[in-house]
This record gives sequence, C-alpha cells and structure tokens, in this order.
Amino acid sequence: MLTIPPFDQARVLVVGDVMLDRYWYGDTGRISPEAPVPVVRIGDEERRLGGAANVALNLARVGAVTRLIGVIGDDEPGAAVRGLLAGAGVEPLLLESGSHPTVSKLRVMSRSQQLIRLDFEKSFALDGAFERDALMQRYEQALAGTDVVVCSDYGKGTLADVQALIAAARRRGIPVLVDPKGRDWQRYAGASLITPNLTEFEAVAGAAGDDDDALVERAERLRVDLAVDGLLVTRSEKGMSLFSAAGHLHLPAQAREVFDVTGAGDTVIALLAAGIGAGLEVGDAAAIANLGAGIVVAKLGTATASIAELERAAHAMQGGAVGLVDEDSLVALLADARAHGQRVVMTNGCFDLLHPGHIAYLEAARALGDCLVVAVNDDASVRRLKGPARPLNDLGHRMQVLRGLAAVDWVVPFSEDTPERLICRLEPDVLVKGGDYRPDEVAGGECVRAAGGEVRILDFVEGYSTTAIIERMNASGPAEAD
Repeated sequence: MLTIPPFDQARVLVVGDVMLDRYWYGDTGRISPEAPVPVVRIGDEERRLGGAANVALNLARVGAVTRLIGVIGDDEPGAAVRGLLAGAGVEPLLLESGSHPTVSKLRVMSRSQQLIRLDFEKSFALDGAFERDALMQRYEQALAGTDVVVCSDYGKGTLADVQALIAAARRRGIPVLVDPKGRDWQRYAGASLITPNLTEFEAVAGAAGDDDDALVERAERLRVDLAVDGLLVTRSEKGMSLFSAAGHLHLPAQAREVFDVTGAGDTVIALLAAGIGAGLEVGDAAAIANLGAGIVVAKLGTATASIAELERAAHAMQGGAVGLVDEDSLVALLADARAHGQRVVMTNGCFDLLHPGHIAYLEAARALGDCLVVAVNDDASVRRLKGPARPLNDLGHRMQVLRGLAAVDWVVPFSEDTPERLICRLEPDVLVKGGDYRPDEVAGGECVRAAGGEVRILDFVEGYSTTAIIERMNASGPAEAD
C-alpha cells in the first residue's frame, strides 16, 4: 500500500535556472485588421514561479525544507520571483546579475487556450557575467544542511559547472537528482538519478520505439556509461519507468485526463527528492512522483501537487471511493485543503446531460484554483426548476459522471432551489457561475465576498444546451432498439 509520508524533515537544496512565468488572460472575438492574428483584450494577469523555482515551489507545497540557488536579474521580474518564493516558504539563496535580465516567459491565454508565448532571456554563460565562483561558494556552504540536491537544468547557463556541483555533493554522501537538458549528458556523470522524459532520453540513448526490451537495454547501457545510480524516464501516457542496478520498475500513468503538461517534470523531480529526503526507497519515491505528475497535468499552466491531493490520488489508486461526498465530510476536506494552502473553487448546476459545453466550463473553473467543488441539485429540486419530466438521469448517475472528470475534485448534492445555504457554509475562495449573470446576482455571492473570496462569471461555450439537446431528441421521435 502506497502511503504519503510527512516530508517536513526532508531538507532539499535546489540549484538551477530560475524563471518567472507570466500569464495574460483575455477574451478574443475578432481578427486584427493589421494582420491575420486574433485581437486579445487583456483582463487578468498572473505570475508563477518557473524552472528551478517551480521545483522549489513543488517541494515547499508538500512541506519539505527547501532552499533555492540560482541567478536573477536586478529587475522587476527578479523582485517578483523573490516575493513569490517568500510567500511559498522557500529560502532564496539567489545571486543577482546587473547585466542579465531574469529569465521570464509570457503566455497570452484566451478561453483556456495558449495563443502565444514570448520569452525574455539571455544565457548567463554567454559573456562570463555569470559569477560561477560565487555560486559554487554559496552552494558548498548550503550543502552542510542538505539531505538531497536537485539540479534543474533548463539550458540557461546557471548549471554550466554542473559536474563540479555533483562531485561536491557526492563527496559528502548527498544524493543528487538531475533534470537534464540537451544531448551532452556526460556533464551529469556520477549523479544519483537522472529524470528525462522519453524524447530527451531517446535523443541521447537512441530510439526504442514501442520495444520495451530495447528501452531497457538502452537505459541500462546509458546508466553504466554515466556511472549513475538510476534513470527515471517519464513516458507520457505510458507512465514512468525506473532503471537501476536492482532492475527496472514500470509505473502506469495516473492522470484521468491530460489538460496541460507544463511543469510536470518539475513536479516529478521535486516529489522524488522529497520522498528520498523523507527516507523512502527510490521505487516508493518514484511512485509518489508518478501520482504528482497525474495531478498537475490536469491543471492549467505550471502547477503543483499538495499533500491532500496526493493522499486522495493514493486512496483512489488503491480502490477507495473519492469525489462523492456529503456536506459534513466536505467541510472537513476543505479545511484540510486550505491548511495546505489550496485555493477552493466552487460551482453548481443540474448537469442532467453532460455535454462539451459543460466540460469546457468545468475545466475553466478548475483552472482558477487548486480544487473544484461541484454542487448538484437533487432530483426533487431539478423537477421544481425544470419541470416534472426532468431530470433524465437521477442524482446518483449525474454525480458519478461528474466524479469521473479530471477537472472535478468533489461532488456534493443539495436539495434547495438555490445553493446559497451550502455556499455560505463552505465559503469557497472562488465562486463560479456560467452565463450572462452579473456577479451581484449569483446566489451565495454575498457570503463569498464577505469572507474575502471572489465571484467569477465564465462564458458558456456557444451551441450547447441540455434543453436544446432534449428538444432535438424529442423532435426526432423514439429511438429504435439496438
């Protein structure tokens, strides 16, 4: 049985390329007269830690004692990185460059789709401005209080002397995990574990195709050539494969649905390091990392997995019932989620016939936070609202279908005509409603705002309506038996 351990005794030092991920969100409804490109009216902006900083954030989110060494610029994005790290509980051991900007990536988003990405960067290794001696000195001082080192390489120059970093840690008996970049992996020789994705692995070791025996042979040859203890290869929908002197272990993918793979590799190496730092065998640590990957790919943008999410995923993997809850149980679950820093999103509806419009709406709602609660009208309240012929599917069936969606964490029923009482009890951080409502018209919105939360109105996807589907079905007459 896979158990999520406490990670608060794991002391992890992350060193690598620090980045800032920026997201601009807006609506687009027309094409520019200047060029065949969409015009986006920007409404919201969000900033997230990226690269090695996202690895550190993933570690901090599960409670590991986390420090970060990297390079930022003397600029506003660098200040933003410091602020985000401080808010996450990561100790920054950052060097500041006066001649290089903080590496940042700007993504323009509309209706949960990425339209363009703009990169602002200059390699820290290009002209010698990167102070290698200062970084090495800071690194060696930090090793004294470290259980595990993570080298997060994004090819920006911070890890130009990664071989020296690996050797310094291994001399002290400290395991070193490397997230690699490029094709020159000799620079990672002597590391404890390297965590490439399949594309990165095959670029160095040679393509294996669908031949698992060839994959094992290439991995073992590479492991010996590099004198590393192991390779953990992430294989997308095929899960992960761990290759070590003890043999190989395959871990099937845990994601119910893939929404965005951004930052999944950061989560994998962070949870692997946290597990090893907490005293787990590498196979058990890899299993937890696999669970974490399944969680974050169901989220939009660079994301993290919390202890509560890992525990739910472990419970689900072992056959436990998750997702369907009663009101009292949900109160306790949300208290635990908030204790782990999660942002709770809530929406409601009848969800009688689930269609693509519902899916897009729920995915957009989930992207506003860390967990999504869907409150569902019971059968009696649906009849009062929609008429005696509804619902077509009873409450149990409607809740089971919603439970199966990757975007949905918990499904809870309510019996009133509006969910106002339930919303006021749960006090979500974000209350979401679809359609042409004004925020002050949404049931329960006043309670949410009074508790410091917000009310968001999302557009429905045009062309989909449960009522319209039912009308078309009625117009087509009775269906023939199969």
